[in-house]
Amino acid sequence: MKVNRVWAMPNKWTFQIKPIRELLEKYNVGDGWIDPFAGMSSPAEITNDLNPDSKAQYHLEALEFVKTLKGKFDGCVFDPPYSLTQVSRSYKGMGKEYHNANDRTGAFTKVRNVLSNLIKINGIVIYFGWNSNAMGKKRGFEIVEILLVAHGGNRNDTIVTVEKKIQGELF
Repeated sequence: MKVNRVWAMPNKWTFQIKPIRELLEKYNVGDGWIDPFAGMSSPAEITNDLNPDSKAQYHLEALEFVKTLKGKFDGCVFDPPYSLTQVSRSYKGMGKEYHNANDRTGAFTKVRNVLSNLIKINGIVIYFGWNSNAMGKKRGFEIVEILLVAHGGNRNDTIVTVEKKIQGELF
């Protein structure tokens, strides 16, 4: 497993951060890839974002989106809001209220479970967050690479975990 740490200015649109954009290019993100949290600049072929103003093709909750997909995919870009605060900020203006008691980030586990069966053997999931938990061994994945993008000051690093699917359907 390779671990690399770089510095880059932060950007709300993760894929516009230079070392992250270069990583996505390295793994040929594009045709045959899906993105359930696409935002404004995802290079994946099939994109979804709850925000109706985004450039995504679909505007569904992530779990609903992955449940509609059929077939197997080369990879997935998984870049959800990283915290409850981000979830609240991201979706509040869309009539979605998220609090600890009814937090839908618990659904991110369900999204990953469904997603694990949509990725081809040797397919790649590129997972973004403030931890490297990603898909995990229980879903049939192994870590290939971790990119730590430091943003300086008191900002959290963006942790990018690249995993390869090595086992068939487990969920």
